[in-house]
Amino acid sequence: MLVPKMPMRKLVRIINTLRKMHPGKFHGTIVQYKPFPILIGTILSHQTQDPRTIEAEKRLFAVYKTPQQIASAPLARIKKLIKSVGIYNVKAKRLKQVCRILVEKYGGKVPTDYEEILALPGVGRKTANILFTHAFGRKDLIAVDTHVHKISNRLGLVNTKTPEQTEFALYKVIPKRYWGEINDLMVQHGQQICTAKPKCYKCALRPYCCYYQKVVKPKKIPGSFSPPKG
Repeated sequence: MLVPKMPMRKLVRIINTLRKMHPGKFHGTIVQYKPFPILIGTILSHQTQDPRTIEAEKRLFAVYKTPQQIASAPLARIKKLIKSVGIYNVKAKRLKQVCRILVEKYGGKVPTDYEEILALPGVGRKTANILFTHAFGRKDLIAVDTHVHKISNRLGLVNTKTPEQTEFALYKVIPKRYWGEINDLMVQHGQQICTAKPKCYKCALRPYCCYYQKVVKPKKIPGSFSPPKG
């Protein structure tokens, strides 16, 4: 569901403010542009907080670095290495399945066809969009994870129930020239400020944020409206 379209001047101010607040680049887990680590790291990140994902990814790649190695690795060993992430038993099986397909069907390479990526076990649009944006340089996709979904709704850019709904709504709201950076900016903002319990008192987006104006400010929610005591 779309909300009334935000004036372009306000939208540009939001994006420029996010750029100033988060000038560094962030690419999901371990910062790099290589397709295989991005694919594996994003699969690991599902239903998992970022620090736990990063921990699991570092442990896994310290032992197994290629699709061939993960495909042939003992399942129990993979489970142990990625135990810090949510549903690690399921993810360990998916990693082996994905890597086996990469080896058997694509010669150990990550395919560059979008539909082939979506066909991999455990891969949805978020994973595919992050991969194609950061590894393959696509600028025509918006990768929507929990951070982007949450912040887009709090700001009032969209009024949606699921990340996939948010993705398609944002295509209609945000000019294409900004699509490639939205995930980077909102992931950093979601990690540092607009958390599950948002730190609105330190957020420069307060003047533009519907959630702050309609919920936080009237109720003066502790920890959001002002720094927590003690």
